[in-house]
Amino acid sequence: MTPKGEESAGASLDERITGALVGAAVGDALGGPVEGYSPDQILERHGGRVHGIVGPWNGDAWRTARPIAPYHKGDGHVTDDTLMTHALVRVYDRVRDHLDAYAIADHLVPDLMTNPRWIPELETETIPLQRVFLAEKWLAARLHYGHVDPREAGTGNIVNCGAAMYMAPVGLVNAANPRAAYAEALDVAGAHQSSYGREAAGVLAAAVAAAATPGATADSVVTACLSLAKDGTRTAIEAVCEVAAHHTDFESALTPLREAVTPYDTVGPDYRAPSLGARRPSRLHAIEELPVALGMLVVAGGDYRHAVLGSVNYGRDCDSIATMAGAIAGALGSAVPEEWSKRVAEASRLDLWEPPRTLAAVTREIFTRDTGLRRAHEESFARLGGAGCSA
Repeated sequence: MTPKGEESAGASLDERITGALVGAAVGDALGGPVEGYSPDQILERHGGRVHGIVGPWNGDAWRTARPIAPYHKGDGHVTDDTLMTHALVRVYDRVRDHLDAYAIADHLVPDLMTNPRWIPELETETIPLQRVFLAEKWLAARLHYGHVDPREAGTGNIVNCGAAMYMAPVGLVNAANPRAAYAEALDVAGAHQSSYGREAAGVLAAAVAAAATPGATADSVVTACLSLAKDGTRTAIEAVCEVAAHHTDFESALTPLREAVTPYDTVGPDYRAPSLGARRPSRLHAIEELPVALGMLVVAGGDYRHAVLGSVNYGRDCDSIATMAGAIAGALGSAVPEEWSKRVAEASRLDLWEPPRTLAAVTREIFTRDTGLRRAHEESFARLGGAGCSA
C-alpha cells in the first residue's frame, strides 16, 4: 500500500524510473475510456466506480461516435500522453544529455513526423503525428513549417496540459533535484506551451524529481512543488492539496477537489464545451490536471493504485491526470499493479519496460558528466579565491 519513508528510501534509481514510466502509461490507459465525462456520468455508465481496465465508452461505435477523435480509447490502450512520453525518452536516448527547446525542434518533431510506429488507439502503424491532438500538432506547424525560434514557439498555442503530460522523463533525468528538473522542463516546454501550461510542465517534472528522492512522501513532493511553482499554478496546488489533506478515500474527495480547483480552471463546468475564456494565457489560472493529480496523491498517501483510481474516476481530462499521478506515485516507489501493466502492454503492443531501461542508462551518463563539469567549476572557482572543492 502506501510507501512509508523507509520503503521509498529503499527503491533504486532503476526501480523509480521504471515505476514512473510504467506507472504513467498504465494511468493513461485506465483514464482514456472515461476521459471527458463527470464522476456521475462514469458512475452511471459503469454501474459503479472504475477499478481497472474498461472498454470504450461508446462500445463498438468508438470509431464513429466522436468524429474529431476516432480513437479506440479503452481495453488497455495508451493514448497520446504515453506516445509523447516515449518519444521524449527517444530524444534523450539520441542526445544523451540535458535537453532544451532546440532538442524538441531538432529531434522530437522529426520523430513524430517521420518514424511510423504502432498506434494502439488507431489500431494501425503510422507516424505519431497522426494521433497527437491539436495542441501537439502545433509543434510541427510552428517548428517544422514555421521555423519559429524553438524557445518561443509555444506562444500562441492553446494553454493546456499538452507539455506537462509528457515531462516525467525530465524529472527522472534530474532525479532528486527538483530545481534542476523544473528549469530544464521550462526550457523544453517553451517549444510547445506558454503561460501556466509551460509552468505546469516545469512543476510536474519537479514533482517527479522530488518523488525520486530517497525517503520522499506525497507531502514532501507537494512541498517541493510549492517551493518552485509560480502564480496561479502555485495557488491552485496549495488550495487543492489543502482540501485533499482532509480525505483518505478518493470517493469523498472527488467533489471537494473539483470545487477547490474550479477558481483556477479556465475550461469551466462542461469539459467538452469550454468557456470563451478557456485556455488563454494568464498569471491567475492553472491547468486543472496537475493540481488534481497532486491532490489525489495526497488523498492516497502516495499509494499508486489509490492515486490512479482516484484520478480516473475524477473524470474530465482524467487520462492526463492519471498519467501524472501514476508517474509521481511510481517514482515514489509505490508498486504498479502487475495485472494492469501486463494487460496494458499486451493490448497496446508496447514494451513498457524498454523506455525505462533506456532512460536509466542515459540518466547515469548525464549524472557522470554533470559531476565532472561541477567539479571543474568548483576547482576554477576555488582558484579565484572562492570556496574549496567538494570531496
